[in-house]
Amino acid sequence: MSRATMSNPARRPATHARTRYAAGGSESAAAGQAGQRASGGPGHSDISGPEGNERLTAVTGAALLVLFAAEGLTILSLSRLLYWHYLIGFALVGPICVKLTSTLYRFSRYYTGSPAYRRKGPPQPLLRVLGPFVVLTTLAVMGTGILLGVDGTAPTYFGLSLLMLHKLSFLAWAAAMTVHVLAYLWRVPRLIGSDLARAATAGRGLRWSVTVLGLGGGVALGLACAHLYANWHRR
Repeated sequence: MSRATMSNPARRPATHARTRYAAGGSESAAAGQAGQRASGGPGHSDISGPEGNERLTAVTGAALLVLFAAEGLTILSLSRLLYWHYLIGFALVGPICVKLTSTLYRFSRYYTGSPAYRRKGPPQPLLRVLGPFVVLTTLAVMGTGILLGVDGTAPTYFGLSLLMLHKLSFLAWAAAMTVHVLAYLWRVPRLIGSDLARAATAGRGLRWSVTVLGLGGGVALGLACAHLYANWHRR
């Protein structure tokens, strides 16, 4: 112990106080970080965090955009490309399920008061109104398409044939999706690029695994059901 300290005992309590203050600050910082992780804040590393959820939605959306474009091309010549129309149509089921799940999860987390999702904020007002319409028309066009694929002779609904309902739901879906895609398309390359970067948000492996599983499951379903197109030619 130095002579200055021995000669002035009053300095020792001040030194101890500073030590206790520093220790308390470290404990508070650690507690704050733990709280952020528990609440889905900046330290949150789960795939369900808002950043990870947004990137999963973007990756799946990009895959769907390619499949939608391919499905649209088959419409130009259904007589020759009906097999591919069936295959791609059924293959869409897998990634659509992934995207709907990620979107509805974000919706539920935001409206149940998750701090991280509340900080992230909701979509723009127009897109919030459009969102349910996109979901409903997607379910309508996929549902009528699957029913047509399995049994095109199904009874009419509301005085309309199943084929006509499929066409009408497709037109409504196309209108909604045009706005949806134009609103989000510019963000997709940045989100995917960020997820492929070295310093990507934690959970990248799980996000891409979920996307690949959705695509793989959809392709398997498409390959298993594509043969149904032959039934249409026999009608």
